Amino acid sequence: MKKFVPIAVVLFAFAVRSFAAAQMSMAEDKSKRPSPPASAQCKFPDGKTIKIDYSSPRVKGRKIFGTSSEQALVPYGQIWRTGANESTTFVTDANVSVGGKAVPAGSYTLFTIPKADEWTLVISKKTGEWGTDYPGEKEDLVRVAMKVSKNGPPLENFLIGFDQGGSKCKLQIEWETTVASVDITR
Repeated sequence: MKKFVPIAVVLFAFAVRSFAAAQMSMAEDKSKRPSPPASAQCKFPDGKTIKIDYSSPRVKGRKIFGTSSEQALVPYGQIWRTGANESTTFVTDANVSVGGKAVPAGSYTLFTIPKADEWTLVISKKTGEWGTDYPGEKEDLVRVAMKVSKNGPPLENFLIGFDQGGSKCKLQIEWETTVASVDITR
């Protein structure tokens, strides 16, 4: 029995160390994905913040936005997870107005519906989805129109960012030659 206890302790320690190493390895692996994790944050003058976590896919020579007949990766008029891998999260620690619609402090999931001349930003109350699992309109908190413009040279990496000015954060979603934006205020 005395020999069993030290062996059990050694095996337990080995198992714990292996589990911890596996967890660290999994976290490191996300950065090596074809669509690595990224985040954007906007801080209001009062210290309150909005943070968006997403995965950033690459163009890789593909047609990104367009019609189904063009075999676009993101077809016009269809709900899109707005990134890759895990769903894109939107977390705010303050009540905000997104495109003129109230969004209380909390955690949400972002989706978009791209079109050639206008996008719709969908803020869903349901969180924790993976990939393209849109939970349906019944879970929508708000839908707001986004302005669309063209940028200069094509952008290879999908990007979500904020252009901050005073008490306003302009949310910008950019990829290929498209920029979709909406104002967020306190």
